[in-house]
Amino acid sequence: MAAAPTSRRMSTSSSLRLGFPAALGAYVIWGSLPLYIRAMSHVGAVELLAHRIIWSIPTAILLIAVAANWRDIRTAFKWENLKWLALSGLLIGVNWLIYIWAVNQGRTMEASLGYYINPLVNVLFGMLIFSERLRPAQWVAVVIAAIGVGVMTIAFGHIPWVALGLCFSFAFYSVIRKKVAIDSRAGFLVEVVVLAPLALAWFSWFLQQPEGRLMGEGGWDNLLLVLAGPITATPLILFGLAAKRLKLSTIGMMQYIGPTLQFLIATLIFREAFGWTHAIAFGCIWAALAIFTTDSVIGEAKARRLARTARPA
Repeated sequence: MAAAPTSRRMSTSSSLRLGFPAALGAYVIWGSLPLYIRAMSHVGAVELLAHRIIWSIPTAILLIAVAANWRDIRTAFKWENLKWLALSGLLIGVNWLIYIWAVNQGRTMEASLGYYINPLVNVLFGMLIFSERLRPAQWVAVVIAAIGVGVMTIAFGHIPWVALGLCFSFAFYSVIRKKVAIDSRAGFLVEVVVLAPLALAWFSWFLQQPEGRLMGEGGWDNLLLVLAGPITATPLILFGLAAKRLKLSTIGMMQYIGPTLQFLIATLIFREAFGWTHAIAFGCIWAALAIFTTDSVIGEAKARRLARTARPA
C-alpha cells in the first residue's frame, strides 16, 4: 500500500523534470527572437514573414510524423475546426508581422510591453467572453496596468499601437485556440497552410521586382531563412509539452521570462532609449503583474485546499 504515494511522487518528479526545461526552453527562444530578427534585418519584414510561414509547413509535418498523430490532421481540417483555425492563422500572421517590423524599427521595448500586458488582457477576455469573474486583486492589477499603458503613451508621444497590436492579436488567438480542442501540432500545421497561399502570392509578386529573390544572399543567410520554420515551431511544441506537465501557476510565472529577455535585449544590446517615463510605465506593469501573479498563486492554493476538503474520505 505504501508504494502508491511513492509512485505518485516519482511521476510528479518526472513531470517536473520534463516540464520545467520544456517551458524554460520555449520562453528563452521566444525571448531571444529579437536577436534572430535583427540578424536578418537586411530581409524585409514581409519577406521574413513569408519564409517563416513556408518553412513552418515541413517543420510541422516532420513533428507530426515523429508523433505519428496523422488522425489529428484529418480532425483539424474538418470545417468546424478549419474555420476557426483559419482565423487564428490570420491573427498569428498579423502578430508575427507586427513583431518583425517592430524589432527592425528599434521598437523591441514596446513589443515586450505588449507581451507583459497580454496575461492581464487574457483575464479581461475571460470575463467578457467566458463569463469568468475577476477577483478584487485582479481588478486592481488591470487598473494599474492601464495606468502604465497611459504613461507609456505619454512617453512615446503616441498610442503604443505595437504593444496593443501584439497583445490583442495574441489574446484573440489564444481565445480561438482555447475554443478549438485540437493537438497543437496539427492546429499549427493548419494555420500555416492557410497562410501559405498569401505567402506564395506575395513571393510571386516580389520575384517580379528588381530586388526580388526567392532566398537570401547565399550561405548562412539561406540557412537562417530555412531555420525560420523550426524557430517558429519549436517553442510552440515545447510549450505544449510543458502545459501538460506543470501547474498553471508555474506556467503563469514563467511566461514573463520571454518579455523580460526582450526588454533586456532592447535596453542592453539594442540600446533603445529608456527614460524616467519608461521606468514609471514599466514599473506600473511589473507591479500589476506581481499583484496578478500573487493572487493567482493564492487562488490556486485555496482551490486545491477546498478540493481536498470536499473529497470524500
